[in-house]
Amino acid sequence: MFRAIVRAIVRALVAGLLLMASGATYADRIKDLTTIAGVRSNQLIGYGLVVGLDGTGDQTTQTPFTTQSLESMLARFGVNVPANVNPQLKNVAAVVVYAELPPFAKPGQAIDITVSSIGNATSLRGGSLLMTPLKGANGRVYAIAQGNLMVGGFSASGKDGSKIVVNIPSAGTIPNGATVERAVPNSFALGDSLTFDLDTADFTTAERMAQAINTAIGPDTARPLDGDSVRVRAPVDPAQRVAFVSVLENLNLRPASPPARVIVNARTGTIVIGQHVRVTAAAVSHGDLTVTITERPLVSQPGPLSGGTTTVVPRSEVQATEQGRRMFLFKPGVSLASIVRAVNQVGAAPGDLVAILEALHAAGALRAQLIVI
Repeated sequence: MFRAIVRAIVRALVAGLLLMASGATYADRIKDLTTIAGVRSNQLIGYGLVVGLDGTGDQTTQTPFTTQSLESMLARFGVNVPANVNPQLKNVAAVVVYAELPPFAKPGQAIDITVSSIGNATSLRGGSLLMTPLKGANGRVYAIAQGNLMVGGFSASGKDGSKIVVNIPSAGTIPNGATVERAVPNSFALGDSLTFDLDTADFTTAERMAQAINTAIGPDTARPLDGDSVRVRAPVDPAQRVAFVSVLENLNLRPASPPARVIVNARTGTIVIGQHVRVTAAAVSHGDLTVTITERPLVSQPGPLSGGTTTVVPRSEVQATEQGRRMFLFKPGVSLASIVRAVNQVGAAPGDLVAILEALHAAGALRAQLIVI
């Protein structure tokens, strides 16, 4: 099996050289397009206390759970607070602690955590998180968190009620603030195959990925399951499987072009137009702008005895003026890139183009999905 892995690596290198020699416009690695099914991170969450604050903690009269948590913690250390005593603590805050447990994390490794106040603490600056268990969705403890907080924001107030706040002082982070106590099992080493899930589902990309793997490794190694997943036969031995995945994730392929979309940010006026966006015949009236787009295709005739074929080369002539006329005339198949250039030539605002796009979409002349965020 080791020899098979070596041969696969050699074939992968040869395939990469051929791809570079072919002059392909661009290619992406499988590593950047997919994830392996079952290999993922897990979310952890916990409830704890931050102490050592400079009078910016919870007002316990309004957050009784902070006092209850502190009394419960003291009771575990043999300190009993009388029932008729209500501690007024301004240097303690109740917080939620959360983290992301990466795949293959082992006991003893450290992970970063984020701490956020859930009471009315004004700032966590200078505080220290007490030992807090972090649990997964199944209720089991997977990490223990503790440490000094790093808070990027701060707040200051005066006696007359004036106040200034920079960033968010009620949340902070602790780099390497939690220690992993339990590993999360995964399916990476199980079975005789691996499933690669595309980050963006596309039937064309799935087919091209399977072809790239079969070309580099061997026939029938990869098989697309649907537009999102590709199943690949893999070695059973864990060490050989790691080497095999290392080869696969560095293979290059050309992903399919995304669907035709136009995304408009209504707040900022930002417009993103996809490559394959087209419009059909339509006329739009907007202000004093007049845009005329004319298609004048050229015919490329090959020389005698050259063996070539006659080719029609498209050519668009765009003219834009700002006069009293109020009509946009679009002919079928015109790209929105030509429209954008025409609108920019007269110095129109992005809002004018947004209005044109919305009108084309409402008329059914925009051959793309219009997304407004």
